[in-house]
Amino acid sequence: MTRRRQAAIGLSLAAAIAVAWAALHVWSVFFQPLHGPAALAAPLLVALLCWLNVGLFIVAHDAMHGSLAPGRPALNRWAGRAALALYAGFSFDRLIAKHHAHHRHSGTVEDPDFSSRHPRRFWPWYAAFFRQYFGLRELLVLTALVAVYVLVLRAAWANLLLFWALPAILSSLQLFLFGTFLPHREADSPFADSHRARSNGYGRLASLLTCFHFGYHHEHHRAPQLPWWRLPAERFGNSA
Repeated sequence: MTRRRQAAIGLSLAAAIAVAWAALHVWSVFFQPLHGPAALAAPLLVALLCWLNVGLFIVAHDAMHGSLAPGRPALNRWAGRAALALYAGFSFDRLIAKHHAHHRHSGTVEDPDFSSRHPRRFWPWYAAFFRQYFGLRELLVLTALVAVYVLVLRAAWANLLLFWALPAILSSLQLFLFGTFLPHREADSPFADSHRARSNGYGRLASLLTCFHFGYHHEHHRAPQLPWWRLPAERFGNSA
């Protein structure tokens, strides 16, 4: 596949994810009723927003590897910054350094995503993972955004918590479970190689719904230049 075609597909998918997220975010926070028959849509909106949040992070992740728009580092950088800003106000420049350290030292004490103290325990590892990426900067950014939403845009607290805060928290759990914990946790069977990563056995649809194919994690570590949407072909072969 040519670089130009990969960039065209990747950027189109990224735009679709961002536009879908923005449309659902605005509707749910400012217009979605929480009473009457229309309130029955709330669980679906939360689930969709959670999934799209995961998608925003995966777009930023591809940008960190330069696979979103190959050969165009400035475009990757700005697209990654935009995706992370929508996701939770994270710093792309801070995360990219940590992510490349994760690839260099995967599953070791020098891996910022790995918990050498709790290599098999979900919640202690998640707590360490959360502290690694959510700090004072992120807290201040989100506090400022909440103030704008409530005081300037007059968003309702209930909608804000249900359709912004809850999907963000759930998506962090989803990303951690399928993109870090399950691929990198220690198990009785050894890892296949020095990447210290495993892939799940899900089919393509389940893989897409759980973590935008990021659960095909051994393939990602072996070929980090591939964007998320090319990982199924890497795992199963083009004929699968």
